[in-house]
Amino acid sequence: MTTPYGAELRDVTLRYGKREPALDQASFTIRPGTVTGLLGRNGAGKSTALALLASLRRPTSGAVLVDGVDPFENAVVMAGVQLVRESGDVVRDSPINDTLGYYSEVRPHWDADYAAALLDLFGIDPSKDPNKLSRGKQSALGCTIGLAARAPLTIFDESYLGMDAPSRYAFYDALLDDYTEHPRTIIVSSHLIEEVERLFEDVVVLHEGRAVVAETADVLRDRAVSVVGPTSAVTKLADGRHTLSTRTLGGSTQITVQGALDPAEVARARDLGVEIARVSIQDLFIHLTQETHPMKEDRR
Repeated sequence: MTTPYGAELRDVTLRYGKREPALDQASFTIRPGTVTGLLGRNGAGKSTALALLASLRRPTSGAVLVDGVDPFENAVVMAGVQLVRESGDVVRDSPINDTLGYYSEVRPHWDADYAAALLDLFGIDPSKDPNKLSRGKQSALGCTIGLAARAPLTIFDESYLGMDAPSRYAFYDALLDDYTEHPRTIIVSSHLIEEVERLFEDVVVLHEGRAVVAETADVLRDRAVSVVGPTSAVTKLADGRHTLSTRTLGGSTQITVQGALDPAEVARARDLGVEIARVSIQDLFIHLTQETHPMKEDRR
């Protein structure tokens, strides 16, 4: 049985030459045995952070820990870490079966039968060379490897972007089903937040090289609430609260306000005919990564 790995970045900075650091004193913790969403805009440092966890790079300063130790050049730890990128780490000019054979040797928890079932699910012929597959099939092959490896720390870095919507949702379902059956630590980095947020137990948001959020998905969702109803009623309810967004259509308005409503406010909302709903992680992500926004943490 797989024992999930935890992971941590402690005040990590990584510079590429003289450019601005890709990560700038970034700190966050990945709890073992969870599915964590790693979110951020382009250039936020997501792929850099994941490369550090996968021991592909060393930080300029700070500490990277996987299963409590520095993973760099640690063969025992790295045998339990599987990073899947969209480009895929496969033998491109040799049959897929050769790549699967390689992973069966280097990943102690590799499940060949499950890999074969996933290839069948995605309609991939294992006798073909990866470079002869469509972009979508290549992405599906990478996802197959990530799932079948059943590594204690499994990382999907935008690995499914080439897949069409039915294939992506088949992957999400397979991930949840196999994670339930074979618990491990999974990190999912994606720009398709609306699609994947249902997977997340924890969320880390990187912005400009730092972690501005590292908490459970439920705690993040509780940072704001959406109120919808007649414009006059919604305006009354939101009066005095910090408003994150406002949308009006005809006589109805939806306002997203920071913080939760207390029981008295909930009762008042019902009396006013106003509906209360949780805010999606995608909407919160947009607010959190605006250049100036009160929901962001002080980065000084």
